[in-house]
Amino acid sequence: MPVRQLPEQVVNRIAAGEVVERPASVVKELVENAIDAGASRVDIFTDGGGRRRIGITDDGSGMTHGDLALAVDRHATSKLDDEDLLRIRTLGFRGEALPSIGAVAKLGITTRHTSEPHAWSLSVEGGLKSQIMPAALSQGTRVEVSDLFYATPARLKFLKTDRTEAEAIREVVRRLAMARPDIAFTLAGEERAPVIWAAALPGAAGRLTRLGDILGHDFRSCAIEVRSEREGVMVEGFAGAPSLTRANALGQYLFVNGRPVRDKLILGAVRAAYSDYLPRDRHPVVALFVTLAPQEVDANVHPAKTEVRFRNAGLVRALIVHALKDGLAREGRRTAANTDGAALSAFRPSFAPRPTNWDWRSSPAYPVRPSFEGAAATALAEAGQAAFDVGAPTADVRFEAQPSADLLDRPLGAARTQIHETYIVSQTRDGLIVVDQHAAHERIVYEKLKASLAKNGVQRQILLIPEIVELDEATVEKLLARAEELASFGLAIESFGPGAVAVRETPSLLGKTNAAALLRDLAEHMAEWDEALPLERRLMHVAATMACHGSVRAGRRLKPEEMNALLREMEDTPNSGQCNHGRPTYVELKLSDIEKLFGRR
Repeated sequence: MPVRQLPEQVVNRIAAGEVVERPASVVKELVENAIDAGASRVDIFTDGGGRRRIGITDDGSGMTHGDLALAVDRHATSKLDDEDLLRIRTLGFRGEALPSIGAVAKLGITTRHTSEPHAWSLSVEGGLKSQIMPAALSQGTRVEVSDLFYATPARLKFLKTDRTEAEAIREVVRRLAMARPDIAFTLAGEERAPVIWAAALPGAAGRLTRLGDILGHDFRSCAIEVRSEREGVMVEGFAGAPSLTRANALGQYLFVNGRPVRDKLILGAVRAAYSDYLPRDRHPVVALFVTLAPQEVDANVHPAKTEVRFRNAGLVRALIVHALKDGLAREGRRTAANTDGAALSAFRPSFAPRPTNWDWRSSPAYPVRPSFEGAAATALAEAGQAAFDVGAPTADVRFEAQPSADLLDRPLGAARTQIHETYIVSQTRDGLIVVDQHAAHERIVYEKLKASLAKNGVQRQILLIPEIVELDEATVEKLLARAEELASFGLAIESFGPGAVAVRETPSLLGKTNAAALLRDLAEHMAEWDEALPLERRLMHVAATMACHGSVRAGRRLKPEEMNALLREMEDTPNSGQCNHGRPTYVELKLSDIEKLFGRR
């Protein structure tokens, strides 16, 4: 078959295959055009998941008669004032969206520029343009797309259900609305109630308002503002506290110069920043905005412009990690599970309904008739009340009638009791705090191990008699292969024949520890490591495992002075709001909230 030039309509349909992947792609391109036109309000209407109809109306600058005639031609755009593709300041720049949509659907455009006496309209069907006609429109542009892919019926088979396509459109609009809180968005259609995001005030407060409207009240209540800047690159935004997590990374949003993008760069950077706070199977919720010079980022590397390439990706990653770590450390105490009201909402006053056949004479509290005259009546039936005997308190440590005032003024208050030999209850000036003693001490030991490693190495204790631990040969090989890394934390091991390891030194911070259990846990975690994982991260995994084994265990009864000492150490330890696995170390209840529970307020 000889080489031949394809007809223009076929060329447009091929190009449309790259730009118009699904109805959500059409909405994205048209809303981006509205934003580039300076709109302050954008209204989106869809029907049938965008297949039957898509309508976008904005109050932007609009187009003149001459601009409208060129707008539906390929590679015609008003967004490049020169031919430099490295200085792109708009969301669109290729001039492919409108002709691509017109090649596969029925497209109608009505627009009015301020310099025109009235509006103009143009329609395109299957790539064929109509005559430009006068129309009625106050200001801006209205774009109507109907019968999507009618010109390429084979593409319809690859679309999903109307509900799925509508949800994809919703996600596209959500991302664009997060990027531009100064613009009001309305999303309607699909037999749903309209979703309205009002324009927010400029600055961080307005951005947080828009993020809260989209990501929910939980994010707004526990969001931490982050910011970092260096060498002309600025990273700012909001990060959710470690108490707010998801099962996947879909709650992580990145915007580069106002453009929503998906980039693996953010996934690794966020995981590194939250590695000391979350378990491996949980992901935080963050919204980060990167601002840098246009020539430092290439937005022309993906047909749909959903990916970008940074000239200095290492700098951007470092700034993201630094901004997140700095914000989490600054708000370390806020990140406990006492910020979003979850602990308070768990308390619910309950009233058991009284049975209809209730007989008060059968109550265990019914007074027993005295057996002889003059005897004092027993107030309660002892046999019936035996069921309410819960035994003596696990630890009665009300060692003083009133704790000292200086302890009550401390952030974590004064220890008053220990319950179930696991939780410490402390009193503050305006409430009470419940501390998980194991989780709290685990964080303390972990931070001490990190500090010792960074300073002059972890202090070791030599075992008088080496402890021999028997393991399977594969596990022994994994441990011995990492012996040098373990030695940096004061855990000295060596081979002791096939299937055995001799432990000669352990970190002094751990005190007396179960070496066999510690080595088994370390081996299990090492099996999950990727060889590409940096040495620093591998060392932190070792430190976290050691901290878990070296902390105060649940079930240990503590003396009053030990409890207060633990509280004081928590106050001096960074990131003490969570243990190394992301669980909260304490929950705080304000006195005002407790009074609300009992109807006092």
